[in-house]
Amino acid sequence: MLDANQILNHAKDRMQHAIDHLEAELAKIRAGRANPSMLEGLHVDYYGTNTPVSQVANITVPDAKTLMIQPWEKNMIAPIEKAILAANLGFTPQNDGQVIRINIPALTEERRKDLVKKTKAEAEHCKVSIRTNRKDANDHIKKDSKGMPEDVVKDIEDKIQKMTDHYISIVDKHLETKEKEIMTI
Repeated sequence: MLDANQILNHAKDRMQHAIDHLEAELAKIRAGRANPSMLEGLHVDYYGTNTPVSQVANITVPDAKTLMIQPWEKNMIAPIEKAILAANLGFTPQNDGQVIRINIPALTEERRKDLVKKTKAEAEHCKVSIRTNRKDANDHIKKDSKGMPEDVVKDIEDKIQKMTDHYISIVDKHLETKEKEIMTI
């Protein structure tokens, strides 16, 4: 039997999860200053285990335009450098044998536009996820609504649509804020 509240709560949780993921992804997109969170999603092969860089090295910010990565083991310098290059983050690591320095270049107009494109792509992925959750919830309701009055099913579908619209508007607000942040010099 259909439990509309369970379906609505599940859809809401999944939509919120999509928003949380978007916020994490947008935090990784830099807007000018060096920040250790730029390397948050970066993983390196540590003795056969895919490990976050933050668990094999110290990541510090000696100044506003530089990240410094100091591995706890010197043999990790090459794998970390390789992972940074493979991640295509838009900067080149400099290895002096002890630490890896990343000079964060000033954002050019072209780079800012690329970052805005990347931001828009992340926002679109989030919207697709939210819409997929809406479709799943509606499919679940249609499947389990045998014997229910049509107007009750329609009310539940309307609630799901309103929830979807709400979360899509949150995505649009995040996108607008991040665009302003990137395009502000």
